[in-house]
Amino acid sequence: MQVALISDTHIPSRASEVPTAFAERVRTADHTLHAGDFDSKGAFATVRAMAGAEAFTAVSGNMDRGLGLPDVRTVEFGGVEFVVTHGTGPAHSYRERVADTVRAHAETDSAVGVAGHTHEPLDTHHDGVRLLNPGSVTDASPAERATMMTATVDGGELTVQLHER
Repeated sequence: MQVALISDTHIPSRASEVPTAFAERVRTADHTLHAGDFDSKGAFATVRAMAGAEAFTAVSGNMDRGLGLPDVRTVEFGGVEFVVTHGTGPAHSYRERVADTVRAHAETDSAVGVAGHTHEPLDTHHDGVRLLNPGSVTDASPAERATMMTATVDGGELTVQLHER
């Protein structure tokens, strides 16, 4: 199963659209996880339509007032549990905060955290928790480039690839 991981769209405040190549990855993925900061109802609707409503999981970011999205969602694909959150808060405690959120919401000890907020891609382990941050899909400031990730999940195995524009 192919899962698209995106975050920090920030349309229209910092960007005008999702890059074409990234939009195509979202369209062809089996499911898309968005870690918050759509920035508008229009951006949310556009990305949801791109992914397909039934193949889309999203959480609220600090710029998503009025969208009615939860702060945390937990989903499982191909034997891999993902805990999705935005990661809102100060930079110095980001990894600890996201890892704590994963531990608080996961049903398994091997859950993977997907978060945004920093606009910088990250694939690391913190206190035994794998953390993925796909960066900003639109290169919204302060990002230096547009990025996203795709995750291939199969039989509990997870392979992650970073894509840059």
